Parts: sequence; C-alpha cells; structure tokens
Amino acid sequence: QLQLVESGGGLVQPGGSLRLTCAASEQPFNNYHMCWFRRASGKEREFVSAITWGGSATYYADSVKGRFTSSRDNAKNTVFLQMNNLKPEDTAVYYCAALIRSSNYLDYNLYGYWGQGTQVTVSS
Repeated sequence: QLQLVESGGGLVQPGGSLRLTCAASEQPFNNYHMCWFRRASGKEREFVSAITWGGSATYYADSVKGRFTSSRDNAKNTVFLQMNNLKPEDTAVYYCAALIRSSNYLDYNLYGYWGQGTQVTVSS
C-alpha cells in the first residue's frame, strides 16, 4: 500500500514562498502520477497541480498558474510544490495524492492514495 507524507507547510507572509514535499513509501515511484490538492476551512477540496509519472508534463489550476511549480525526483520518491508570491487565499491544508500511471493524470477523481496533509497559512 502506497503511503504519502507531506511536509513543508507553515506560516508565511503574503508575497512569501514555501516548498512542500511529498515523500512516498513505495518504489518504483515512477509508477504514479502525482497531484496536489488543497482544502480551505469551510470550502470544498480544490485541485492545485498535477505532474505525470516521468515529470514531462504538468498542469495547474488557474488560481496558482505562474506562481506554483510542481516537480519530482523519482530516485528519491518525492514530489515538490514550490509556491511563490503566496496570497492569503492560498491558506489551506495541502494534500498530495497518487494515481497509477496507466490512468489519465488529469482524471482527478481517480486519485486514490492520499497523504495526511500539511497546513499552509498566509497571513501578515
């Protein structure tokens, strides 16, 4: 059973940066597409970004495009979310999720492996 653990969240001022890390328990990690989602308090879960199993393609929600960048290191079983120019509306619990690579990496409803989440708070 694939296990995912997020880290790197915290409190940051508007305009600041954070880098989230998601570590996976299983190899080969390149069996999986990876996504980041977030859930703000009182709101529905929201797609943030997706990256294919090999890292050759990424996709971002309009709300984070140009500010967030997803990358991965398959040799280290990790995926990253670099978040720049953070805004108060980015405040949420961020989750990474995995999907077997035979599926379409943009089929968000199929992501079945989830981490426990890491809190990101953007506030002055």
